[in-house]
Amino acid sequence: MLRLLFWIALIAAAVWLWRKFKGQAAAPRSSAEREAAPMVRCAHCGVHLPRDRALSLQQQWYCSQAHLEQGPGSSDR
Repeated sequence: MLRLLFWIALIAAAVWLWRKFKGQAAAPRSSAEREAAPMVRCAHCGVHLPRDRALSLQQQWYCSQAHLEQGPGSSDR
C-alpha cells in the first residue's frame, strides 16, 4: 500500500512539474496576439466580425458582399 501511494505521489509531482515548465514556455506572446482586433457589427444580420474583414459602405459595416448589396436589415435587432 505504501509503495502505491509513493508511486501516485511521484507521478503527480512529475505531471505538476511538466505542466509548470510547459506553461512558462508557452506564456510569452507577441503584442499582436495580446491585442484584440477591433470588432464591428454587420448592419444587415448583426453578426460581429473583425473590422479588417468587414466591408464598409456609408459608415455602415457588412459581413459579406451579399449583405452589402441588400443593405441594412430590420431595426428590431
